[in-house]
Amino acid sequence: MSGPALHLAVEIDGDGAHPAAWRRAAHSPDQLLTPRRVARVAAVAENAGFALITLDDGVLPPGAAPDPVGRIGAVERAAFVAASTTTIGIAPVVPVTYAEPFHVSSQLASLDHISAGRAGWVVTEEERPEAARAWGRPLVADAAARARESRDGVEVARALWDSWEDDAVIRSVATSRYLDRERLHYIDFTGETYAVKGPAIVPRPPQGQLVVLGPPDRVPAAQLDVALVEGRDLASVAAAAAAAGTPRVFAEVEVALDTPDTTAAERVADLEQHAPWTDRGRLRHIGSAEQLGSFLRELIRHVDGVRLHPLVLDEDLPVLSRLVLPGLSERRLLARPLPGTSLRSALGLERPANRFAAAAVQEEAR
Repeated sequence: MSGPALHLAVEIDGDGAHPAAWRRAAHSPDQLLTPRRVARVAAVAENAGFALITLDDGVLPPGAAPDPVGRIGAVERAAFVAASTTTIGIAPVVPVTYAEPFHVSSQLASLDHISAGRAGWVVTEEERPEAARAWGRPLVADAAARARESRDGVEVARALWDSWEDDAVIRSVATSRYLDRERLHYIDFTGETYAVKGPAIVPRPPQGQLVVLGPPDRVPAAQLDVALVEGRDLASVAAAAAAAGTPRVFAEVEVALDTPDTTAAERVADLEQHAPWTDRGRLRHIGSAEQLGSFLRELIRHVDGVRLHPLVLDEDLPVLSRLVLPGLSERRLLARPLPGTSLRSALGLERPANRFAAAAVQEEAR
């Protein structure tokens, strides 16, 4: 499972992992919901050597809480960032608890085309009842039902990405044919709550299949490229990683780092006056950059990568960029993406064959 170097991802939604992170942000409040703010943060992450950025999302509008939760859609932000970056992978969070998988697959395939094969997908669930009302859909109330929707949604998206063979677009002026219809396929999916005929309306993504990330306890391992595992201690994460059964495993780690002016503990205490930093059952590091570097070197023994959730992006990302990633790079422990490579290639994942084309080859061989 573990390799010689660590793939690092960072979550860049909002102002940071703490709900009151905006109170310590370096930018003016009016910049939070602007796409250029996201692009600037993504550029810092790319220059630092991160392999992947993720963008959280949610359908619910701002509520009565004092901390802002409004946001531009994750897929739309990802598309904007794709145009201003060249090497870093970009994976928006897109739940399929209520969203139509056909449309989700089209959005994500389009993102992969826009980014020249650097797109991923973080699969999550809409757990709050208010989300069902916002979508105008019946409530998906229990965990098993939400897991079913995620499973079916990923299955549909993956099948639709294969519904166009790689060479389906022929663009023949001589024969006046743009498409070879024999290379477009119905997926004929029928689940417990919906059916999808297909084919897709977007050509097969450059990667063939986008990199799909998600929790292995909610999405079957066979549908994931990267398992996102949690645990409050190293032993728990190591056990979850060993049981994941996916090609790659990333640990979820929340971080608060010492800055030149303030210790990590002081920064956390300052924000805790306004709101609690919710315990999500993840590893959490509060301390120096040097200590975090040592901790990440321990994690290399158990996982292929780490997704970092900084306390406050404007304060923690510069420390990660200046002190943590360079230290790993000097020890050749950081897997930096190379120009011109897809996200799958950067993570050491093969480009999968098209299922319909492969089936046709097998049929001809009989």
